Amino acid sequence: MEIRPNQTVDNSSIPRQQQQRATAASSKQPVSSPNPVDATSVTQRLQKELMSLMMSGGELGVSAFPEGESIFTWIGTIEGGKGTMYEGLSYKLSLRFPLDYPFKPPQVKFETMCFHPNVDQFGNICLDILQDKWSSAYDCRTILLSIQSLLGEPNPESPLNSYAAALWSNKEDYRKMVHKQYFAGEASES
Repeated sequence: MEIRPNQTVDNSSIPRQQQQRATAASSKQPVSSPNPVDATSVTQRLQKELMSLMMSGGELGVSAFPEGESIFTWIGTIEGGKGTMYEGLSYKLSLRFPLDYPFKPPQVKFETMCFHPNVDQFGNICLDILQDKWSSAYDCRTILLSIQSLLGEPNPESPLNSYAAALWSNKEDYRKMVHKQYFAGEASES
């Protein structure tokens, strides 16, 4: 229904909910994307992040490099933190950066089997900065360090793996399961 200025419209036959939706829709201006996609600037940012990681990441126990020819697909590695159940273990992750990075977070998954309350059997990670708490100020290094920190400090209140969350309070059994899954995963990769 088109409304023209100075035209009287009888809305009494239209349900109130539809009237509210129509009013809300008509009050919205067309929104242009605040962050138009510029593959060149995304590529430059990723190259800068790669250089930063190469300069300092290794000493922090994290690293990542593009996989193949695409700057948008990386393979990362995190070392289990000292004093955690994951100490001495090394985990491989895949990182897929969207074309509108850094305005949207990359998709990050564990490629190495990881027994953890916030990691499911497919390698998906429940970490707020990869979802609703993402900020364009974060970079690949921040992501990898946050995941490394998550290994030692899980959030059992928001589990993707409820068995791991339940076992977390029994440190010895938890450590055994971490190692069992890690080494079973390594054996299947060989």
